Amino acid sequence: MSCIETITAYGLRSIGIGQRILPKADISLCEQVVLIGSGILWNIYFAFLAVILGFFFATALALGRHSDSLLVRKPADWFVFLFRGSPLFIQFFFAYELFSQLPRAGIDIPLGFTTVTLQTSALTKAWLGALIVLFLNTSAYSAEIFYGALRAIPKGDLEAADAFGMSGMTKFRKVTWPTLLRLAWPSYTNEAIFLFHATALVFFSGFPAWRQKGDALYYASYFAEKTFNPFIPYPIAAAYFIVFTLLIVLLFGRVNRYLNRHLKLDQQPRIKYRPQLIR
Repeated sequence: MSCIETITAYGLRSIGIGQRILPKADISLCEQVVLIGSGILWNIYFAFLAVILGFFFATALALGRHSDSLLVRKPADWFVFLFRGSPLFIQFFFAYELFSQLPRAGIDIPLGFTTVTLQTSALTKAWLGALIVLFLNTSAYSAEIFYGALRAIPKGDLEAADAFGMSGMTKFRKVTWPTLLRLAWPSYTNEAIFLFHATALVFFSGFPAWRQKGDALYYASYFAEKTFNPFIPYPIAAAYFIVFTLLIVLLFGRVNRYLNRHLKLDQQPRIKYRPQLIR
């Protein structure tokens, strides 16, 4: 099979399109690159949805922590402390056991739009259950970033808005929110990058790949097992992560320049990637 034929057969295998039978003998470098690249689509899926949904939830959490109401502030504080205080890896396993054991015990899980039972336990699949864990985790970390930025907004800006007679919502929309984003964006960029890297933990969590629709590490592990040579598939997976990390830096860098477009180019804060050793 030529490399072009391999791309056609396996390029979208991870999402159920193309050849279903994985190569078992005479595995070529092209097959490894294509299939691991196919699996990276799931890592992108997890990271993209978790970041988008977590952005809005984190904003609500940050505003909740900044609220004067104890009934609003304390739940937000507890949520952030819980998900920042426990390892992501443990959160995966705890969530999987929760999603799988409650329906088996006869306890249904109402979600509003549906009720999870033993027959409808989609939450035990990686595409949904792992996504929920990543969403909650990044929401907690992002909320702490936004909360810090919210507290760092210069009081003079808020006093000037009050002097102009702006209402609460107008002040938030024109002063508080843009300033919060400008202050938080460099740190939030690092959170988005780390979340993308954290999607690799989905393979090691309790959530199984549904119908062999696995992520990049799913295929890298498969090839390492079949070829008895981990020094080819795992570096390929790492190279994909590095490439998409650079794309995230470029994308968030453009957003950062837009948020600071009122400043001169040499005065705009630069995006600097600071990797975290532990979560």
